[in-house]
Amino acid sequence: MNDVEKDDITRSGSGALSVLVTVFFFWGFIAAGNGVFIPFCKHYFQLDQFQSQLIDFAFYFAYYVGALILYVLASAFRNDVIARWGYKNSIVYGLVFSALGAAVMIAAVNSGTFPGMLAGLFAMALGFSLQQTAANPFAALLGPPETGAHRITLGGGINSFGTAIGPIIVALALFGATVADDSSIQSLGLDKVTVLYSCVGALFLIAAALFFFSKKLPAGKYQAQSENSPKALRALGIMTLLLVIVFVAVFRSYAVVPESDDMVRALQTQRFAWLLAGLVFIVGTLLLSLAGARKKAEGWGAMQYPQLVLGMLAIFTYVGVEVTIQSNLGELLSTKDFGAYNSSQVAPFISVYWGGLMIGRWTGSIKIFNPSAMLRTLLLFVVPTVAFAVVLMVNAVANNDISPFYWYISCVAIQVVAFYITEDKPATTLMVFSVLGMAAMMVGIVTTGTTATYAFLSGGLFCSIMWPCIFALSIAGLGRYTAQGSAFLIMMILGGAIIPPVQGKLADIPQIGIHQSYWVPAVGFAYLAWFGWAVRRILQKQGIDYDANVRAGH
Repeated sequence: MNDVEKDDITRSGSGALSVLVTVFFFWGFIAAGNGVFIPFCKHYFQLDQFQSQLIDFAFYFAYYVGALILYVLASAFRNDVIARWGYKNSIVYGLVFSALGAAVMIAAVNSGTFPGMLAGLFAMALGFSLQQTAANPFAALLGPPETGAHRITLGGGINSFGTAIGPIIVALALFGATVADDSSIQSLGLDKVTVLYSCVGALFLIAAALFFFSKKLPAGKYQAQSENSPKALRALGIMTLLLVIVFVAVFRSYAVVPESDDMVRALQTQRFAWLLAGLVFIVGTLLLSLAGARKKAEGWGAMQYPQLVLGMLAIFTYVGVEVTIQSNLGELLSTKDFGAYNSSQVAPFISVYWGGLMIGRWTGSIKIFNPSAMLRTLLLFVVPTVAFAVVLMVNAVANNDISPFYWYISCVAIQVVAFYITEDKPATTLMVFSVLGMAAMMVGIVTTGTTATYAFLSGGLFCSIMWPCIFALSIAGLGRYTAQGSAFLIMMILGGAIIPPVQGKLADIPQIGIHQSYWVPAVGFAYLAWFGWAVRRILQKQGIDYDANVRAGH
């Protein structure tokens, strides 16, 4: 991008940014709403826990497919597709595609087909993938470079607000304020889903029109040649093919009608084996790519850097952990040990979980406003308290019972202490928050009731600042490969499609069950803690002391 184009975008100022951040809200609203939509679909369509997690699979797999398509096109034409279209047009195209996804969802609802609803969610998220690829760098450019992180943080804060209220609005749309038992839920029809996604589709089109006709938003077009990386393209292509084989095998197994309990157990074992194979293919592809790049870096592009490849696996794990905790929460809360809640009562718990991400992001944003040391210490206590109050207020306005969450402030206090001792250092912050996340999952696994529920909900608090930490550490030192490395990291949102079904399949095994299936996020947090420790040493060998010189753009 030349200086004239940069100046044109920079002069757009806060007015353009206020238009742009609307898409950040949509991502959070729809993604968090899935946590309520999952138990609803499970009950309505009589799904097992794995099948219900296909909602997340369809949604997050679309991010991978969308980013992969953009990368393949860039490699084929040696030109960044987003750059050619421009940031503004790319967001408009993405919003229109998401609206088409909502239309597909409505058509599927009218025909009563669960696979059709998955197709609608996939199309909707495919549009999100295009929006997200364009919106983050666009926000960074809408103003002076030195405040670019502030604008992305604002978008993250709006996104978190969407995640906090999404479950509430979706629950009200599906269940209404008076539904309280399973017999009432059974009587619900899919017409409410039609109304919900009709409104969502209309909002997408309104936002697209707002972007298209806005004079505040510049086109954001520029010339950007894509770096050549044929070996990375081949590796990702092979991994994609293997994943398709895995999920075709899993889905085909559901067409088999079991004739006995032994056959049911055999099918469960077979499906779980295929899912584990999918995980092995992803991890194996990345590690083999790293080994190949160490022998000869030429042709690997951004994947020649170990911090990027291990960071791709970290983003995969982080998104998977963040999503799987809440996606399986409805099933966990339906058990006797966790309150025997029905589908209509899950929304406030999902809201508090996603609200934890909002609390962490608001707290993590304090440092970028350069307060004095004394004021920063004061804000470390005030900001998370206010954010927690906002989460409770949203639920209170929705007439949800917030009394089970009063003492959750103790978990917020632990997060505040973690922020204080890590001093905004990305690698240290990632390590400490990952260890706390792993400890929380283990406490939840060995206990029941309120203690365990708080422990699992606190996963949201500890996930809150992981994305910027992992992202910043992974692209450090990439130079001209930074844009390509960023695209690879976006692809790894794929973790939200793979890890929740793995946990769902574990939960379907009687000897394990939904409670013990939470070892999945515990192991994920363990890898993230290791990555935080390892990446600092990798960067130091390259002459980059990230914790000493750079602060995470929360």
